[in-house]
Amino acid sequence: MNPVILITGASRGIGAATALQAARAGYTVVVNYRANELAAESVVRQIREMGAKAIAVQADVADEAEVLAMFATIDAQLGPLRALVNNAGVVDVASRVDKMTVTRMKRIFDTNVIGSMLCAREAVLRMSTRHGGSGGAIVNLSSVAATLGSPGQYVDYAASKGAIDAFTVGLAREVATESIRVNAVRPGIIDTDIHASGGQPGRAQHLAATIPIQRPGIAGEVASAIVGCSAVVPATPRVHCSMWAVDVRFGGLGHAPAAETAHWPNA
Repeated sequence: MNPVILITGASRGIGAATALQAARAGYTVVVNYRANELAAESVVRQIREMGAKAIAVQADVADEAEVLAMFATIDAQLGPLRALVNNAGVVDVASRVDKMTVTRMKRIFDTNVIGSMLCAREAVLRMSTRHGGSGGAIVNLSSVAATLGSPGQYVDYAASKGAIDAFTVGLAREVATESIRVNAVRPGIIDTDIHASGGQPGRAQHLAATIPIQRPGIAGEVASAIVGCSAVVPATPRVHCSMWAVDVRFGGLGHAPAAETAHWPNA
């Protein structure tokens, strides 16, 4: 039976690319989406055309009731969850902090931070050997913005990703003896439509000249790192409590240990 992986925000961009690569790696894939059912079903169709299994499940990760319903659906239709990718995230239009509203700040933190924590909580309840599970992996999506701060543009988004970094370290240490590995992937400048959500659809291409290889990263490059970190397939390497930067400004994939790196042969 193929291991089950849940990827939040998987109807587009990095999430969709991760869903497709996970299917190729042997997973049964849960494609979560908030609103774009057609896009999510398109990803599911592509996975099924590969001969793999996938379902689309609607849930706003910022809504606890919807998160609980999503996990109940997975339990009923696919069985035990083995991997979670906390990919769902939002950004807003470029703004200085002194012009940001509380509504904006809450929206970003509710989705990017609370949503990831809610999904991780439910995943731990199913994966942890403490709760009768057989272990698994959680990958949180951070951002290079967490280390740069995004001044004058998205300080709130950057702060939410800094929170994800701290959450990754804490959760990794908390469940380290329960056969759950927790890592984070930090994309740099990646050419996806999240930039359009921030009011700058051409941002990635506009910044190409500032990148040593003269191009932004693409979703598939980030997806490769995510699927590697989420590995529960025996043939793949296992790491724990690490931050992986996928940033073409520095030549591609880089490893930045959050606390410690451990290879778990039996996780």
